Amino acid sequence: MSTVGGERLGRPGTQVNLKNGAPKLPTKLSARSWIVTDAESGKVLASHNAHWRLPPASTLKMLFADTVLPKLPKNRSHKVVASDLAGMGEGSSLVGVKEGESYTVHDLWLGVFLRSGNDAVHVLAAMNGGKAKTVKEMNQRARTLRANDTKVVSPDGYDHKGQVSSAYDLTLFARSGLLNKDFREYAATATAKFPGETKKDKKTGKKKRESFQIQNTNRLLTGDVGVDPYPGIAGVKNGSTTNAGNTFTGVAQRGDRVLLVTVMHPEATEAHGVYKETAKLLDWGFAADGKVEPVGELAAPGSAANGGGTPAGKGGEAGGSNARAAANADSKPSGGAGTALGITAGVLVALALVAYGVHRRWPLPELARRRLR
Repeated sequence: MSTVGGERLGRPGTQVNLKNGAPKLPTKLSARSWIVTDAESGKVLASHNAHWRLPPASTLKMLFADTVLPKLPKNRSHKVVASDLAGMGEGSSLVGVKEGESYTVHDLWLGVFLRSGNDAVHVLAAMNGGKAKTVKEMNQRARTLRANDTKVVSPDGYDHKGQVSSAYDLTLFARSGLLNKDFREYAATATAKFPGETKKDKKTGKKKRESFQIQNTNRLLTGDVGVDPYPGIAGVKNGSTTNAGNTFTGVAQRGDRVLLVTVMHPEATEAHGVYKETAKLLDWGFAADGKVEPVGELAAPGSAANGGGTPAGKGGEAGGSNARAAANADSKPSGGAGTALGITAGVLVALALVAYGVHRRWPLPELARRRLR
Protein backbone atom coordinates (compact mmCIF):
# COMPACT_ATOMS: atom_id res chain seq x y z
CA MET A 1 0.00 0.00 0.00
CA SER A 2 0.96 3.64 -0.44
CA THR A 3 2.54 5.49 2.49
CA VAL A 4 1.25 8.94 1.52
CA GLY A 5 0.39 10.63 4.80
CA GLY A 6 2.73 8.51 6.88
CA GLU A 7 4.40 5.12 7.11
CA ARG A 8 1.77 3.72 9.50
CA LEU A 9 -0.95 4.28 6.92
CA GLY A 10 0.83 1.92 4.55
CA ARG A 11 0.61 -1.00 6.95
CA PRO A 12 -2.21 -3.53 6.70
CA GLY A 13 -4.74 -3.82 9.47
CA THR A 14 -5.82 -1.39 12.18
CA GLN A 15 -3.52 1.48 13.14
CA VAL A 16 -4.11 3.42 16.37
CA ASN A 17 -2.03 4.85 19.25
CA LEU A 18 -4.13 4.95 22.41
CA LYS A 19 -3.02 7.02 25.40
CA ASN A 20 -3.99 6.25 28.97
CA GLY A 21 -7.71 6.66 29.42
CA ALA A 22 -8.46 6.55 25.71
CA PRO A 23 -11.62 4.73 24.65
CA LYS A 24 -11.15 1.47 22.83
CA LEU A 25 -12.03 1.28 19.17
CA PRO A 26 -15.52 -0.03 18.37
CA THR A 27 -15.82 -3.78 18.14
CA LYS A 28 -17.40 -5.76 15.31
CA LEU A 29 -16.35 -3.39 12.55
CA SER A 30 -16.67 -5.35 9.32
CA ALA A 31 -15.50 -2.71 6.82
CA ARG A 32 -12.55 -3.70 4.67
CA SER A 33 -11.18 -0.18 5.00
CA TRP A 34 -11.90 2.88 7.14
CA ILE A 35 -10.27 6.06 8.43
CA VAL A 36 -11.03 8.65 11.13
CA THR A 37 -9.51 12.11 10.72
CA ASP A 38 -9.65 15.52 12.33
CA ALA A 39 -10.97 17.78 9.57
CA GLU A 40 -9.18 20.90 10.82
CA SER A 41 -5.68 19.57 11.53
CA GLY A 42 -5.78 16.73 9.02
CA LYS A 43 -4.42 14.32 11.64
CA VAL A 44 -5.45 10.69 11.21
CA LEU A 45 -6.72 9.43 14.56
CA ALA A 46 -7.08 5.80 13.50
CA SER A 47 -7.31 3.76 10.32
CA HIS A 48 -7.77 0.28 8.90
CA ASN A 49 -6.22 -0.48 5.50
CA ALA A 50 -6.43 3.23 4.71
CA HIS A 51 -4.76 2.94 1.30
CA TRP A 52 -6.48 -0.21 0.04
CA ARG A 53 -7.55 0.39 -3.56
CA LEU A 54 -11.22 -0.52 -3.77
CA PRO A 55 -14.20 0.33 -6.00
CA PRO A 56 -15.54 3.66 -4.66
CA ALA A 57 -19.13 3.67 -5.97
CA SER A 58 -20.85 7.06 -5.83
CA THR A 59 -18.51 8.47 -3.19
CA LEU A 60 -16.36 9.22 -6.26
CA LYS A 61 -18.91 11.93 -7.02
CA MET A 62 -17.16 14.00 -4.32
CA LEU A 63 -14.14 14.23 -6.62
CA PHE A 64 -16.44 14.98 -9.56
CA ALA A 65 -18.00 17.87 -7.61
CA ASP A 66 -14.67 19.14 -6.32
CA THR A 67 -13.41 19.21 -9.91
CA VAL A 68 -16.41 20.54 -11.84
CA LEU A 69 -18.59 22.49 -9.40
CA PRO A 70 -16.36 25.62 -9.31
CA LYS A 71 -16.37 25.84 -13.11
CA LEU A 72 -20.11 26.10 -13.85
CA PRO A 73 -22.26 29.07 -12.71
CA LYS A 74 -25.21 27.97 -10.60
CA ASN A 75 -27.79 29.87 -12.66
CA ARG A 76 -26.59 28.58 -16.05
CA SER A 77 -29.35 26.67 -17.82
CA HIS A 78 -28.97 23.72 -20.18
CA LYS A 79 -31.46 21.91 -22.41
CA VAL A 80 -30.78 18.19 -22.26
CA VAL A 81 -30.16 16.31 -25.51
CA ALA A 82 -29.96 12.55 -26.02
CA SER A 83 -26.16 12.48 -26.17
CA ASP A 84 -25.95 14.01 -22.68
CA LEU A 85 -27.51 10.86 -21.20
CA ALA A 86 -25.66 8.31 -23.32
CA GLY A 87 -23.38 5.74 -21.74
CA MET A 88 -24.98 5.42 -18.33
CA GLY A 89 -24.56 2.00 -16.73
CA GLU A 90 -27.46 -0.38 -16.40
CA GLY A 91 -29.33 0.12 -13.14
CA SER A 92 -27.78 3.53 -12.52
CA SER A 93 -29.24 5.67 -9.76
CA LEU A 94 -31.27 8.47 -11.36
CA VAL A 95 -32.84 11.71 -10.20
CA GLY A 96 -35.18 11.97 -13.20
CA VAL A 97 -33.47 14.19 -15.77
CA LYS A 98 -35.46 14.16 -19.04
CA GLU A 99 -34.32 14.73 -22.59
CA GLY A 100 -35.72 17.97 -24.04
CA GLU A 101 -36.12 19.65 -20.64
CA SER A 102 -33.97 22.50 -19.35
CA TYR A 103 -32.26 22.48 -15.96
CA THR A 104 -30.06 24.91 -14.10
CA VAL A 105 -26.67 23.87 -12.82
CA HIS A 106 -28.12 24.31 -9.32
CA ASP A 107 -30.89 21.80 -10.10
CA LEU A 108 -28.40 19.27 -11.40
CA TRP A 109 -26.09 19.50 -8.38
CA LEU A 110 -29.07 18.86 -6.10
CA GLY A 111 -29.69 15.73 -8.18
CA VAL A 112 -26.07 14.66 -7.75
CA PHE A 113 -25.79 15.20 -4.01
CA LEU A 114 -29.26 14.18 -2.86
CA ARG A 115 -30.21 11.35 -5.21
CA SER A 116 -26.73 10.42 -6.47
CA GLY A 117 -28.20 10.83 -9.95
CA ASN A 118 -25.91 9.50 -12.65
CA ASP A 119 -28.15 11.27 -15.16
CA ALA A 120 -27.35 14.61 -13.51
CA VAL A 121 -23.63 13.75 -13.48
CA HIS A 122 -23.62 12.96 -17.18
CA VAL A 123 -25.38 16.22 -18.08
CA LEU A 124 -22.94 18.25 -15.98
CA ALA A 125 -20.03 16.37 -17.56
CA ALA A 126 -21.43 17.24 -20.99
CA MET A 127 -21.63 20.90 -19.96
CA ASN A 128 -18.00 20.60 -18.82
CA GLY A 129 -16.88 19.50 -22.28
CA GLY A 130 -17.72 15.82 -22.23
CA LYS A 131 -17.05 12.64 -20.30
CA ALA A 132 -13.49 12.10 -21.56
CA LYS A 133 -12.43 15.64 -20.67
CA THR A 134 -14.10 15.41 -17.26
CA VAL A 135 -12.46 12.06 -16.43
CA LYS A 136 -9.06 13.47 -17.41
CA GLU A 137 -9.60 16.52 -15.19
CA MET A 138 -10.74 14.35 -12.28
CA ASN A 139 -7.60 12.23 -12.51
CA GLN A 140 -5.50 15.38 -12.65
CA ARG A 141 -7.32 16.78 -9.62
CA ALA A 142 -6.74 13.53 -7.74
CA ARG A 143 -3.00 13.79 -8.39
CA THR A 144 -3.01 17.43 -7.22
CA LEU A 145 -4.69 16.37 -3.97
CA ARG A 146 -2.07 13.59 -3.55
CA ALA A 147 -4.80 10.99 -3.99
CA ASN A 148 -2.55 8.45 -5.68
CA ASP A 149 -4.78 5.47 -4.94
CA THR A 150 -7.46 6.78 -7.27
CA LYS A 151 -8.09 6.01 -10.91
CA VAL A 152 -11.21 7.48 -12.52
CA VAL A 153 -12.83 5.72 -15.47
CA SER A 154 -16.34 7.19 -15.22
CA PRO A 155 -17.27 10.44 -13.43
CA ASP A 156 -20.36 8.94 -11.77
CA GLY A 157 -18.59 6.17 -9.82
CA TYR A 158 -20.42 3.35 -11.63
CA ASP A 159 -18.52 0.06 -11.62
CA HIS A 160 -15.84 -0.05 -14.32
CA LYS A 161 -12.77 -2.23 -14.60
CA GLY A 162 -9.79 -0.44 -13.05
CA GLN A 163 -11.81 2.28 -11.33
CA VAL A 164 -10.56 2.41 -7.73
CA SER A 165 -10.00 4.75 -4.82
CA SER A 166 -9.29 4.38 -1.08
CA ALA A 167 -10.64 5.54 2.26
CA TYR A 168 -7.67 7.91 2.48
CA ASP A 169 -8.33 9.42 -0.95
CA LEU A 170 -12.08 9.75 -0.45
CA THR A 171 -11.38 11.70 2.73
CA LEU A 172 -9.07 14.01 0.77
CA PHE A 173 -11.86 14.64 -1.74
CA ALA A 174 -14.39 15.41 0.98
CA ARG A 175 -12.04 17.74 2.82
CA SER A 176 -11.18 19.65 -0.34
CA GLY A 177 -14.79 19.86 -1.52
CA LEU A 178 -16.01 21.14 1.84
CA LEU A 179 -13.91 24.26 1.37
CA ASN A 180 -16.44 25.30 -1.28
CA LYS A 181 -19.57 26.92 0.19
CA ASP A 182 -21.87 25.50 -2.48
CA PHE A 183 -20.43 22.01 -1.98
CA ARG A 184 -21.12 22.30 1.75
CA GLU A 185 -24.68 23.44 1.20
CA TYR A 186 -25.52 20.71 -1.30
CA ALA A 187 -23.96 18.01 0.89
CA ALA A 188 -25.97 19.19 3.90
CA THR A 189 -29.35 19.46 2.15
CA ALA A 190 -31.86 16.89 3.35
CA THR A 191 -34.75 17.58 0.96
CA ALA A 192 -35.30 19.76 -2.10
CA LYS A 193 -37.57 20.29 -5.09
CA PHE A 194 -36.48 19.01 -8.52
CA PRO A 195 -38.03 20.08 -11.85
CA GLY A 196 -40.35 17.53 -13.43
CA GLU A 197 -41.53 17.07 -17.00
CA THR A 198 -43.41 19.70 -18.96
CA LYS A 199 -46.93 18.42 -19.60
CA LYS A 200 -50.03 19.79 -21.28
CA ASP A 201 -52.99 20.44 -19.02
CA LYS A 202 -55.93 18.40 -20.31
CA LYS A 203 -58.43 21.09 -19.36
CA THR A 204 -56.69 24.29 -20.39
CA GLY A 205 -54.37 22.92 -23.06
CA LYS A 206 -51.55 24.99 -21.60
CA LYS A 207 -48.14 23.51 -20.88
CA LYS A 208 -47.15 23.27 -17.25
CA ARG A 209 -44.06 22.07 -15.48
CA GLU A 210 -44.28 20.99 -11.86
CA SER A 211 -41.57 19.91 -9.48
CA PHE A 212 -41.25 16.92 -7.18
CA GLN A 213 -39.54 16.41 -3.85
CA ILE A 214 -36.26 14.56 -3.57
CA GLN A 215 -34.64 13.36 -0.36
CA ASN A 216 -30.99 12.83 0.43
CA THR A 217 -30.01 9.15 0.46
CA ASN A 218 -27.43 9.83 3.20
CA ARG A 219 -29.25 8.15 6.09
CA LEU A 220 -27.08 9.71 8.79
CA LEU A 221 -28.53 13.00 7.54
CA THR A 222 -32.17 12.02 7.02
CA GLY A 223 -32.62 8.90 9.11
CA ASP A 224 -34.47 5.72 8.20
CA VAL A 225 -35.88 2.61 9.82
CA GLY A 226 -33.17 1.29 12.12
CA VAL A 227 -30.85 4.29 11.79
CA ASP A 228 -31.23 7.71 13.39
CA PRO A 229 -29.91 11.00 12.02
CA TYR A 230 -26.47 11.57 13.52
CA PRO A 231 -26.25 14.69 15.73
CA GLY A 232 -24.04 17.28 14.04
CA ILE A 233 -23.92 15.56 10.64
CA ALA A 234 -23.40 17.77 7.58
CA GLY A 235 -22.91 15.34 4.68
CA VAL A 236 -20.93 14.18 2.75
CA LYS A 237 -21.64 11.33 0.26
CA ASN A 238 -22.76 7.72 0.17
CA GLY A 239 -22.55 5.09 -2.53
CA SER A 240 -23.53 1.54 -3.37
CA THR A 241 -22.76 -0.70 -6.36
CA THR A 242 -22.44 -4.43 -6.95
CA ASN A 243 -18.64 -4.43 -6.85
CA ALA A 244 -18.15 -1.68 -4.29
CA GLY A 245 -20.76 -2.77 -1.83
CA ASN A 246 -21.55 0.22 0.38
CA THR A 247 -19.24 3.19 0.82
CA PHE A 248 -19.65 6.40 2.78
CA THR A 249 -17.78 9.53 3.82
CA GLY A 250 -19.35 11.65 6.54
CA VAL A 251 -18.46 14.93 8.25
CA ALA A 252 -19.84 15.85 11.67
CA GLN A 253 -19.22 18.39 14.41
CA ARG A 254 -19.39 18.13 18.19
CA GLY A 255 -18.37 21.22 20.10
CA ASP A 256 -15.48 22.75 18.19
CA ARG A 257 -14.30 19.43 16.76
CA VAL A 258 -15.05 18.44 13.19
CA LEU A 259 -14.35 14.86 12.14
CA LEU A 260 -14.29 13.12 8.78
CA VAL A 261 -14.92 9.37 8.65
CA THR A 262 -14.78 7.17 5.57
CA VAL A 263 -16.00 3.57 5.61
CA MET A 264 -15.64 1.21 2.62
CA HIS A 265 -17.15 -2.20 1.95
CA PRO A 266 -18.60 -3.35 5.28
CA GLU A 267 -19.26 -7.07 5.17
CA ALA A 268 -22.15 -6.98 7.59
CA THR A 269 -25.43 -7.87 5.93
CA GLU A 270 -27.58 -5.78 8.26
CA ALA A 271 -29.46 -2.87 6.71
CA HIS A 272 -27.56 0.41 6.70
CA GLY A 273 -24.44 -1.21 8.07
CA VAL A 274 -22.18 1.40 6.47
CA TYR A 275 -23.96 4.17 8.39
CA LYS A 276 -23.97 2.29 11.66
CA GLU A 277 -20.22 1.62 11.46
CA THR A 278 -19.60 5.25 10.52
CA ALA A 279 -21.62 6.43 13.53
CA LYS A 280 -19.60 4.14 15.83
CA LEU A 281 -16.34 5.58 14.49
CA LEU A 282 -17.59 9.14 14.82
CA ASP A 283 -18.60 8.49 18.44
CA TRP A 284 -15.17 7.01 19.11
CA GLY A 285 -13.37 9.90 17.42
CA PHE A 286 -15.16 12.53 19.49
CA ALA A 287 -14.62 10.55 22.71
CA ALA A 288 -10.93 10.11 21.86
CA ASP A 289 -10.29 13.86 21.60
CA GLY A 290 -6.80 14.48 23.01
CA LYS A 291 -6.40 10.83 24.04
CA VAL A 292 -4.70 9.39 20.96
CA GLU A 293 -1.48 10.00 19.10
CA PRO A 294 -2.08 10.47 15.35
CA VAL A 295 -0.98 7.64 13.10
CA GLY A 296 -0.65 9.86 10.03
CA GLU A 297 -2.04 12.94 8.33
CA LEU A 298 -3.93 14.06 5.27
CA ALA A 299 -1.45 15.19 2.65
CA ALA A 300 -1.34 18.78 1.49
CA PRO A 301 -2.32 19.36 -2.14
CA GLY A 302 0.65 19.35 -4.45
CA SER A 303 3.07 18.74 -1.61
CA ALA A 304 5.90 16.27 -1.40
CA ALA A 305 3.86 14.27 1.05
CA ASN A 306 5.40 11.66 3.28
CA GLY A 307 5.86 8.33 1.61
CA GLY A 308 5.11 7.36 -1.93
CA GLY A 309 3.01 4.84 -3.70
CA THR A 310 2.28 4.10 -7.32
CA PRO A 311 -0.72 5.94 -8.79
CA ALA A 312 -3.64 3.59 -9.32
CA GLY A 313 -3.63 1.89 -12.69
CA LYS A 314 0.15 1.52 -12.70
CA GLY A 315 0.45 -1.60 -10.61
CA GLY A 316 -1.52 -3.01 -7.71
CA GLU A 317 -5.01 -4.39 -7.58
CA ALA A 318 -7.81 -3.25 -5.33
CA GLY A 319 -7.21 -4.87 -1.98
CA GLY A 320 -4.45 -7.12 -3.32
CA SER A 321 -4.66 -10.40 -5.17
CA ASN A 322 -6.29 -12.17 -2.25
CA ALA A 323 -8.91 -9.49 -1.62
CA ARG A 324 -12.05 -10.69 0.09
CA ALA A 325 -15.40 -10.66 -1.67
CA ALA A 326 -17.11 -7.26 -1.89
CA ALA A 327 -19.68 -6.41 0.73
CA ASN A 328 -23.30 -7.29 0.31
CA ALA A 329 -25.05 -4.33 -1.32
CA ASP A 330 -28.56 -5.04 -0.10
CA SER A 331 -28.71 -2.12 2.34
CA LYS A 332 -29.98 0.39 -0.18
CA PRO A 333 -31.83 3.39 1.24
CA SER A 334 -35.57 2.79 1.25
CA GLY A 335 -37.08 6.05 2.34
CA GLY A 336 -38.31 6.69 5.87
CA ALA A 337 -38.54 9.71 8.11
CA GLY A 338 -36.35 11.55 10.53
CA THR A 339 -35.13 14.93 11.65
CA ALA A 340 -32.04 16.50 10.15
CA LEU A 341 -29.97 17.75 13.05
CA GLY A 342 -27.87 20.82 12.46
CA ILE A 343 -24.40 22.17 12.71
CA THR A 344 -24.33 25.76 13.91
CA ALA A 345 -20.66 26.38 13.24
CA GLY A 346 -17.48 24.53 12.45
CA VAL A 347 -13.88 24.74 11.38
CA LEU A 348 -12.00 23.27 8.44
CA VAL A 349 -8.43 23.83 7.43
CA ALA A 350 -7.84 25.85 4.27
CA LEU A 351 -6.22 23.60 1.73
CA ALA A 352 -4.26 26.37 0.03
CA LEU A 353 -1.73 25.03 -2.46
CA VAL A 354 0.94 27.43 -1.23
CA ALA A 355 0.07 28.34 2.35
CA TYR A 356 -1.32 24.96 3.39
CA GLY A 357 -0.35 25.41 7.02
CA VAL A 358 -2.45 28.56 7.48
CA HIS A 359 -5.73 27.80 9.26
CA ARG A 360 -8.87 29.67 8.28
CA ARG A 361 -12.38 29.16 9.55
CA TRP A 362 -14.96 27.68 7.19
CA PRO A 363 -18.43 27.45 8.76
CA LEU A 364 -20.23 24.20 8.08
CA PRO A 365 -23.81 24.88 7.06
CA GLU A 366 -26.58 25.32 9.56
CA LEU A 367 -29.07 22.59 8.73
CA ALA A 368 -32.67 23.63 9.17
CA ARG A 369 -34.57 21.34 11.51
CA ARG A 370 -37.16 19.91 9.18
CA ARG A 371 -39.57 17.04 9.50
CA LEU A 372 -39.51 14.81 6.47
CA ARG A 373 -42.77 13.65 4.96
